[in-house]
Amino acid sequence: MRGFSVQNIWYMRQFYVNYKDNAKLQPLAGEISWFKNVIIMSKCKEDSEREFYIRMTKKFGWTKNVLIHKIEDNSYEKYLLNQTNFDDVLPEKYKMQAKLAVKDEYTFDFLELGEEHSEKELETALTENIRRFLTEIGGYFCFISSQYKIEIDNEEFFIDLLLYHRKLQCLVAIELKIGEFKPDYAGKMQFYLSVLDDTVKLQEENPSIGIIICKNKKRTIVEYTLKDVKKPIGISTYNLTKMLPKTLVKYFPTKEALSKSLEKL
Repeated sequence: MRGFSVQNIWYMRQFYVNYKDNAKLQPLAGEISWFKNVIIMSKCKEDSEREFYIRMTKKFGWTKNVLIHKIEDNSYEKYLLNQTNFDDVLPEKYKMQAKLAVKDEYTFDFLELGEEHSEKELETALTENIRRFLTEIGGYFCFISSQYKIEIDNEEFFIDLLLYHRKLQCLVAIELKIGEFKPDYAGKMQFYLSVLDDTVKLQEENPSIGIIICKNKKRTIVEYTLKDVKKPIGISTYNLTKMLPKTLVKYFPTKEALSKSLEKL
C-alpha cells in the first residue's frame, strides 16, 4: 500500500498499542472517524478522558473543530465537577443533555476586566462580547436579552441574561454574581423560573433552566442548597484565565463512578 505519511504510520502504531487490550475503548473508537480518533488520542492521556470525548463526539456529532475546542476548554473536567440538581428534577429524556449544557466553571479570558469589577461591568462586558460568550458556554445557546424584565403585581424584576437552548428547547436564565455563592441566590432563581414557565415559556417548550454564575463557591454549601430545590438550577463559577484550579482535583469521582456516569451517555 502507498500514500501513508511517516506521522500517520506512527499514529497507527500508537492507536494499536493504546487500544489493543482495552475491551471498552476498542469498539468505541470504531464509531468515530480516524482523524477524530487521532485528535483524542494525541491530546488525551487517560482512558476515561478518551472515553468521554469519543462518546460525546458520537452522540452529539461534534466536528473536528468543535472537538478540539471542547478538549482545549477542559470540558471533561468541567463535566465531572458539574453541580446541578438536574438528576432529580428533569425528565430522563433530556437530563444528560442539560448536564452537558452547564459547565462547572466558565472562562471569560476574552473580557478586558481586572480582578476588581462590578456585576454591571461583568454583564456589560459579556453582552458586548456576546459571540465569544455564547461560544464559551456552548454551541446551542441563543441570546434573547440582558436585563430581561418580568412583571408581577405591578412590581418589576430583571433577569441578568436570558438565553434559549436550541437542543433542550428551553429558556435559560442566568444570574451573575461577582462574589461567593449564597444559598438565597437559589430562591431568587426559583422565583424567576416559575414566572418564566408560567408567563413566557411556550406550551411545546421544556421547563426553563437557571444558571447562577459566581466568582467562587463552597461545594458543600451548593450541595445542601440544591438538595430540596424543585426547579432545575446549576451553580457555576467563572474566572478570567484558562487554568483549572488544582484544588478541584479532590472532587473528581472514582474511576468506578466515572465509568458508570459515562455509560449513561
